[in-house]
Amino acid sequence: MKQDNIILDKSFEFAVRVVKLYKYICDEKKEYVLSKQLLRSGTSIGANINEAQAGQSKADFVAKMAIASKEARETKYWIDLLIKTDYLDINENHVQTLINNIEEIIKLLTSIVKSSQGNKIGK
Repeated sequence: MKQDNIILDKSFEFAVRVVKLYKYICDEKKEYVLSKQLLRSGTSIGANINEAQAGQSKADFVAKMAIASKEARETKYWIDLLIKTDYLDINENHVQTLINNIEEIIKLLTSIVKSSQGNKIGK
């Protein structure tokens, strides 16, 4: 599945960005609580996608991808909260690309989960 490689690559690149953003927020803004939540959920996306690749069954694959999708939505929440609390500036280019990246990951994961569920008998 070519799409799986795309989502693996995008989620890994996103996780790298999240780690760097976490370091920046801690060092420059001295914010440690919200940024830790962002770090946890933002790096969990790729970990779950990676785990799904070794799924023991189709159901296992779908379950892991669904978890990755939930983590992506949670990550979007933390980004939005960091913007609304003035830790991130929505007008900065890197923040816009971060939002675009997570929205694209959410769309890809939603598509993968829906199409995988559609291939299951009885669902």
